Amino acid sequence: MPQPVDVRVICATSRNLEKMVQEGTFREDLYFRISVVKIHMPPLRERAGDIPLLAEFFLKMFARDHNKPARSFTPGFLAALVSHNWPGNVRELQNVIERSVVLANGTLQLGVEDLPAEFRGMTVADQVAAGSFHEAVRNLKRELVRSALRMHRGNKLRAAEELRISRCYLHRLLNQLQIREAGTPEHAAQADSRPQNIVPAGTDGERLRVDSSVA
Repeated sequence: MPQPVDVRVICATSRNLEKMVQEGTFREDLYFRISVVKIHMPPLRERAGDIPLLAEFFLKMFARDHNKPARSFTPGFLAALVSHNWPGNVRELQNVIERSVVLANGTLQLGVEDLPAEFRGMTVADQVAAGSFHEAVRNLKRELVRSALRMHRGNKLRAAEELRISRCYLHRLLNQLQIREAGTPEHAAQADSRPQNIVPAGTDGERLRVDSSVA
């Protein structure tokens, strides 16, 4: 005699099932059977703010699993994680943290040298002032934004693309973190001391400063 069962099925995929149904490569009846409540989860590269939290979780988990001492991250280590594209999403992050924990050189903090070579892109200061976790994250964000602005000579659109955030969010960060001209006070002082004209920019929609001496 058949026995009734009460189950809940949770499915996950990185494929576009609607398109696959239209192309005939995924069964339409199965799609409508499982497509009850859909939750869209953006890829990790679009959730840069989640990376430090996930990395901290994996760090504690793998330190316990491999009987390794508890460690923390240097700002440079976290900056390298945040600037990575993460084609393998959270699973790739998990593997990177486990590798770093297992192969760490014995210091109290995991640094950039504990990461694979492809993660050593933008650089930030490897030490920040002591403080709470939230203060450390705030300092990290400030260093990342400054680094991206320096890399692209103050071009905010390109800096936002480098950080994989929207330009609107970059402007909010500039205000919240009190970051001024091109990420460095020196650049702001130099720019403000020169006579200049304001002209509309081209493709990036920003307003550029042009020295009157060369205009």
